[in-house]
Amino acid sequence: MGPDQGRPAARLLVAEDEAPMREHLLAQLAQQWPEAEVVAVAENGLDAWDAFLEHEPDVVFTDIRMPGMSGLDLATRIAGFVPDGERAPRLVFVTAYDQHAVDAFERGALDYLLKPVEPQRLARCVRRLAQQVGADEAAAPGLAALRERAAEVQRLRWIKATVGRRIQLIAIDEVLFFQSDSKYTRVVHREGEALIRTPLKELLGGLDPEQFWQVHRSAVVNARAVAGAERLDADRMEVLIRGSEERLPVSRAFMHWFRD
Repeated sequence: MGPDQGRPAARLLVAEDEAPMREHLLAQLAQQWPEAEVVAVAENGLDAWDAFLEHEPDVVFTDIRMPGMSGLDLATRIAGFVPDGERAPRLVFVTAYDQHAVDAFERGALDYLLKPVEPQRLARCVRRLAQQVGADEAAAPGLAALRERAAEVQRLRWIKATVGRRIQLIAIDEVLFFQSDSKYTRVVHREGEALIRTPLKELLGGLDPEQFWQVHRSAVVNARAVAGAERLDADRMEVLIRGSEERLPVSRAFMHWFRD
């Protein structure tokens, strides 16, 4: 048995908020690319980002207009996540609005499909994807330009947190780390900590990815506060934080931050 036997030709993530269009695209993909595996389906941009982190797909089919986070913003975040020199996923935008085409290609899209997706058009796209997935080049087309655009996003300078009856302003540089649970995001800073209702996924768009590293689906750490990292075994690692006795778990997908 060959080493690749039994493995899908590609792992796909589909992000589409409209159920009829979502089911239509999934059905077309099953016909046009049966060798591929749909590893995740998301109904909004925030869930698509979570699914991307969990499954690390080879190809992302994403709508542009979605609740929570647009497909263009999702593409920008993916570009900021992929380390230099590592293989990037291929991006395909699927939308009813052709006026977004130029912006989509500027953000690293391999292709741009109009709804409802026609079988012949998807077949051409699949042929291109099949040639690209597993190719030697690490970076997807347009990824460098996309990273430059990501740097232009307006960044957060303060975090507003309610502490009792007063509003506390926490300078972003004073934050040691963010940690989320089902209802709140915990903000641990040099003078203490506070809880905010803004989900961690929403905060990420306003944080400088060079300074704030996502190390787990539920944790983002200020790189300037990192004292070190300790490997527990082949698949587990923890981050040590200056000024705190807490340790934060590091997901396998984020261990690249701490490689030699």
